[in-house]
Amino acid sequence: MAAVHVDDPGRVGACRLSDGRLLGWAEWGPADGVPVVLCPGAGTSRWLGFGAGVVPALGVRLVSVDRPGLGVSSPEPGRGFSDFAGDVGQLCVLRGLGRPAVVGNSQGAPFALACAEAGVASALAVVSAADEVAAPEFAAVLPADLRGLVERAADDPAGAEAFFAGFRAEAMWRMVMGGSPACDRAVYQDDGFAAAYRRALDEGFVQGAAGYARDTVLAMRRWPFALDEIAVPVDIWYGEEDSSHSPDHGAWLATRVPGARHHVVPGAGGSLLWTHAEAILTALLERGAGDT
Repeated sequence: MAAVHVDDPGRVGACRLSDGRLLGWAEWGPADGVPVVLCPGAGTSRWLGFGAGVVPALGVRLVSVDRPGLGVSSPEPGRGFSDFAGDVGQLCVLRGLGRPAVVGNSQGAPFALACAEAGVASALAVVSAADEVAAPEFAAVLPADLRGLVERAADDPAGAEAFFAGFRAEAMWRMVMGGSPACDRAVYQDDGFAAAYRRALDEGFVQGAAGYARDTVLAMRRWPFALDEIAVPVDIWYGEEDSSHSPDHGAWLATRVPGARHHVVPGAGGSLLWTHAEAILTALLERGAGDT
């Protein structure tokens, strides 16, 4: 297993958006570095970054964002993917990020793809991406329990959102631990990583689970954006042992995004963002990150 390092952000804050809502952010690396915006995974706050040591060495200014209702970001009931892309666009202006590269991890991946489709991103890496499980191409291969949730999100989105709103940070931790292969559990149960991850979960759910619930229903329904209209460089990353994020490790997803590069890393799992941060960021920078 590759070395895993996480550290606390160097700068944290919140921006006031045009409608009065707050959008929370955290930053690592040099303040004048190449901007890279992170869309974190399910239920986690801005506090869990990646690539400690790698980020400053590569001259990256990593900016993680709390989606609405998570961490310190104000709730926005009924929001969609395009609303979040608009929020990130405002953040870029307010924080002087120009047109940054974007990384989407796990459930953050469709939100990152929305930023790319909206023209907010200069380059994109989706890592251990929550795939579009509601697509008919996957209907026959989904596990029965997941298929049931997907059908519920499609047929009764309000009811599905209410169901997911009953989740809490501890339940998320148990679900991740119970559904991860051994290579991922070795990462997640590392003392330093576990403390950082659980802190990010606690902060992600500090306002309750409505923000997580909205994210989950959006991710589990058909995605409303046109992947074939994404015009920026895209890298799609999966670990070969990842059994939970995509039925085909992103193979079909890669065909839907023009020019996307598809990477499947042997021996790695869904914790790829932390075990292979240097490769992910190096490829992203080479693809044209940070159009300021």
